[in-house]
Amino acid sequence: MAQAEKGSTVTINFTGKLEDGTVFDSTLEDLDCCDDECCDDGCDDDGECGCGGHESGPMTFVLGEEILFPQIDAAIVGMTPGEKKTVQIAAADAFGEYDKEKIFTVPRSELPEDLIPEVGDELSLSNEDDEELEVVVLEATEDQVTFDANHPLAGEDVTFEIELVSIL
Repeated sequence: MAQAEKGSTVTINFTGKLEDGTVFDSTLEDLDCCDDECCDDGCDDDGECGCGGHESGPMTFVLGEEILFPQIDAAIVGMTPGEKKTVQIAAADAFGEYDKEKIFTVPRSELPEDLIPEVGDELSLSNEDDEELEVVVLEATEDQVTFDANHPLAGEDVTFEIELVSIL
């Protein structure tokens, strides 16, 4: 039976979980990963996760292009269709460690007048160079707004359960 190798086009199913077992992303249609803190917007009619996570159904990609994490690519190398593996990825190698320096406060006078941020809002801020920064509002007062630019899963160790469906 053929084994997956770098450069192979593979189709996989996967489920990504946090240490407490919470599913944050999955290609499996029978799992609803949209009820946790990452995906509180739920899934739309096309199965797209509110946090930009998944589309339900198997995922096809070229092995070695690191579409997911490099650890997942490495785990798939040598697998045969139908084989399953579990890959654990430390926070630093997944979505990064939580960095308190990515929390910052901006005076309301520096924000657009029509912006009325509320705690928990996910926003995209841009600077003078049109570089965008995804943030979450942590606190909003009359005078200032505090933002968190960490990934929602920063500081979380993650586990991926992978099944190689096919090699094309």
